[in-house]
Amino acid sequence: MNSRRYEGRTLVVLGSMDEFVALVRMAQGLGAHVIVCDGYADGPAKRIADEAYTMDIRDAEGIARLCRERGAEAIVTSFSDLLAECQAAIATKAGLRCPLPPERLRYLRDKTLMKQMFSQLGVPYPASVEVHRQTAAQDLAKVGFPCVIKPRDAYGSHGVYLLDSVDEVLERFDETASYSDGDAIVAEQYDDGHEFNMMSWVAAGKVHVLSIADREKSHEIEHVTPHVSRIVYPSRLTEVVLQEATEILQKVADFTGLVDGPLCMQFFWSPKRGVKVCECAGRIFGYEHELLELSSAGRVSIERLLLAWAFEPQSIPQLLEGHTPLLPRCAAGLYFHGYEGTVSAIEGLPQEGQPGVAEVIRYYAPGDKISHAVGAKPYVVRVYLEGDTRQEVDEATQEIFSSACVLDENGKNLLYNDEIGTYEV
Repeated sequence: MNSRRYEGRTLVVLGSMDEFVALVRMAQGLGAHVIVCDGYADGPAKRIADEAYTMDIRDAEGIARLCRERGAEAIVTSFSDLLAECQAAIATKAGLRCPLPPERLRYLRDKTLMKQMFSQLGVPYPASVEVHRQTAAQDLAKVGFPCVIKPRDAYGSHGVYLLDSVDEVLERFDETASYSDGDAIVAEQYDDGHEFNMMSWVAAGKVHVLSIADREKSHEIEHVTPHVSRIVYPSRLTEVVLQEATEILQKVADFTGLVDGPLCMQFFWSPKRGVKVCECAGRIFGYEHELLELSSAGRVSIERLLLAWAFEPQSIPQLLEGHTPLLPRCAAGLYFHGYEGTVSAIEGLPQEGQPGVAEVIRYYAPGDKISHAVGAKPYVVRVYLEGDTRQEVDEATQEIFSSACVLDENGKNLLYNDEIGTYEV
């Protein structure tokens, strides 16, 4: 393999936060000239880029002009619905490839359109309804209680609540609606089944399943949906859900016209209800794709796939040849959330590099204030574990869940409670 195979080729990376650092480094190592662009003035990926520009990612015309002026052959991104949406708009204006044009990507972004697509395809999903303040009682009668309310087309966990009555929904209606355009929100049935993250790559129109992971949650605050505390690759139930979930993703790829590019899905499964799809996305899940590389023993790299998509998409089937989501190793991401407050001390975390510990990231240091504001750091701490068996990873997880503390000035632990999931089939 030519180690400088992209020599003389120019790539624009849309996004500069820490998730993009490995992508920039790999592209540069293969000889590409890398331009990083987004609205963050000092994003980590910009510090190592060949060129960096601070521009609003919604400025499709401006960034398209930059692509043309700098002779970019491709623009790539992932990890965020908003970034994928902006990539499609920019690429369309710049005459560059994108996985899906904006009008088709909307089916993987707008929750109302997504549910319409699921209905047309016969894809099972938790009953959901668009709720308007004036008709809230009638609207909510279609899903019942408990239900989850969420913004109509926003990305992330802001404005998402688990509620038990019309009055509770009305109390939080304006806040939830404020995170997306329009005067409506989405309510859907609460599903307490096992939850999964599924990553795939569509190549030449065929869905190649990269992984199915257990998405484990813990309860902490009343009326707030359980928070994701651990994601484990591969899922204990991969063989149980693989065929049905793959068939669903293939239907979505065919419907949207996705021929080459990432396609991911969050879904529920229980013995009585089978698979119910929460949502599909035209990008790779952020803050966990590294777990796929760890659990596949380096066999699959999302960065490698993104670069191949940009410069040599015909090579992707070969990159995926022989891969199975029944991964050879186990990896887990521990995601510590916390209450707002000032950090005084951080205790009980493992050290990066000790056996089984792949990475430890502290998003806050003593003296910093933990915030829940939009745009704030996503977690308080993130730990990546790896091992030869699920038992190894579970034992390490339990030890860390029991010992990790982020203390405020009064000695109170600011971290939410975390628990390992149970798996009764």
